[in-house]
Amino acid sequence: MSAEMYINMVSFFKRNKLCNAILKFCYDFLPFVMFLSYGVLAVFMLFSDAKTFARITLSPMTVFAIITVFRKIFNRARPYEKFATPSVFGKDKSGESMPSRHTACAFIIAMAFMYVSIPLGIAYLIISFFIMVSRVLSGVHFISDVLAGMAISLLYGYLSFFII
Repeated sequence: MSAEMYINMVSFFKRNKLCNAILKFCYDFLPFVMFLSYGVLAVFMLFSDAKTFARITLSPMTVFAIITVFRKIFNRARPYEKFATPSVFGKDKSGESMPSRHTACAFIIAMAFMYVSIPLGIAYLIISFFIMVSRVLSGVHFISDVLAGMAISLLYGYLSFFII
């Protein structure tokens, strides 16, 4: 992504109220929905299937830890830092852009839902995609950041939920 592309993208979402509202929904509300519904799933599994509960809680916790360590190691600057222009929603955290933790968490939660129910898993993969795209369009992550987060979660989720 070039500086010009980034500045144009951020400017577009700052100028266009409807697009800004849609982006804000995907950026803020969808991660909240994922976290809340994942909590409901975990509580349900805790009381109905302890083995599934262990699997759907340990795998996301592991991915969260892996992503957190990678972010510290890479400590990549965020687009708004690199291009010296504010993000759409004024985020100001420094570094730790690679990989995207929101994206990784969304996709590993989707894989947990997939383990319990294929239709729910597909729905949550779609929600995860919107969360992933919102991180780039809002100017807080590069495309490579969100693709890395998605890849780590899908690979780890596939291995931990369907292979091991």
